[in-house]
Amino acid sequence: MANIRSMMNSPIYHALFLILLLFGGISIRASDVALHSGDILNVRLAGVPAEDISQVSGPYTIDGSGNINIPYLGKIHAAGLKQAEVQNSIETTFKSRGIYSSPIVSVSVQFDRFVDVEGDVRSPQRVKYTSDLTVLGAITACGGFTDYADQSKVTISRSGSMSFVNVKKVRQNIEKDPNVEPGDKISVPRSFW
Repeated sequence: MANIRSMMNSPIYHALFLILLLFGGISIRASDVALHSGDILNVRLAGVPAEDISQVSGPYTIDGSGNINIPYLGKIHAAGLKQAEVQNSIETTFKSRGIYSSPIVSVSVQFDRFVDVEGDVRSPQRVKYTSDLTVLGAITACGGFTDYADQSKVTISRSGSMSFVNVKKVRQNIEKDPNVEPGDKISVPRSFW
């Protein structure tokens, strides 16, 4: 059992896991991921008069408060929910307010979320976000650190705030590898010595 734990904590194991994740060996469906501000939802309405379908159906962007603004309903909370939960919320609100008795709502997400990795990595780029992506995983997806990278002062910029990660310490205890969120920017500085 100890051999399995040490293997799972090795950088090689994490690199192989990331390769499987990126190239389709493991799949995470868009419908399983919680929505965030800035996500674009395509809402389709059926089972109601034709003129109302065109009024409601279309793309909606989740605002900074986590809401979408649906005609006839106003603000519907979406951030933190999965797309099926938003769909159910819209249908339930139409019914509870007596607007439609049996609306059929479908919600799909334009699901392209990324994390930007810049600085002293071998191939700076945008890395496709997955719900289990970590700082070390994103850096590994960019080919790892260059020979001149300062691994002790990696920064994560998120929504106007910044935090620091010492990746040297993370490698000693892989459980402390912080998860990233869509839109994060990971910066790897150059070492001065």
